[in-house]
Parts: sequence; C-alpha cells; structure tokens
Amino acid sequence: MKKYILFTLRMIVVVILIQTLRFKFTAHPESVYIFTKIGLEPYGRIGIGIIELIISILLVFHKTVWLGAMLTVGVMGGAVFMHLTTLGIEVMNDFGVLFYSALLTFIIAIALVWLYRKDFPIIGNKFNN
Repeated sequence: MKKYILFTLRMIVVVILIQTLRFKFTAHPESVYIFTKIGLEPYGRIGIGIIELIISILLVFHKTVWLGAMLTVGVMGGAVFMHLTTLGIEVMNDFGVLFYSALLTFIIAIALVWLYRKDFPIIGNKFNN
C-alpha cells in the first residue's frame, strides 16, 4: 500500500510540472507576464521549463526520485518566494491557482525528500535502522 501512495505523490508532482510546460514553451501570455515581471523573460521561462521537464523524468524512476524531489523543492521554493515577494498570490485574475499549485507541489516535494531520504547517495545509509 505504501508504494502506491508514494507513486501517487510522485505522479501528482509530475502532472503539475508537465501541465505547466505547455504554457512556458508556447510563450503563453500569462507565463510571459510572470517571467517579465521577475526579469527572467525569455531565458528563465525556457530554462525553468527544461529543468521542470528533467525533474519530471527524474521523479518517474525510483532510483532518481531523491534528486527529482530535491530539485522540485528548489524550483517550487523559488516559485512560492516569487509569488510572495514580487508577483502576489493572484496573477492575472487566476484566483491564486498558480500560487496554490506551486505551494502544493513544494509541500509534496518536501514529503518526498523525507520519504526517500534513504536513497540519497553517501548520506542515505545513515538513515537505515
């Protein structure tokens, strides 16, 4: 049962990340607005999109979940920070959907880092009982 819950948590993150890629890669006006406002348009938009694609692939394979989860914490932590400091919770009348999905993804990624802590290279064996 535990493995199904872990897989479901991973897939929630993957679906959220993959779903946002079409907006980043097609230069959707909302995505362009966000990255312009934070001063990263267009290279940051495309670069973060590529990183999110790589993260999604890492989260699919059991041996690389730890790395994908760590990267997700970093990327989504940055997204949450930008919403709280520069963008605001609601962006272009989206009712906060982007912020709350980033926050959800961030929280799940923190849980995945904890749940897969034994898989970390070098330090993971310190968590074995």
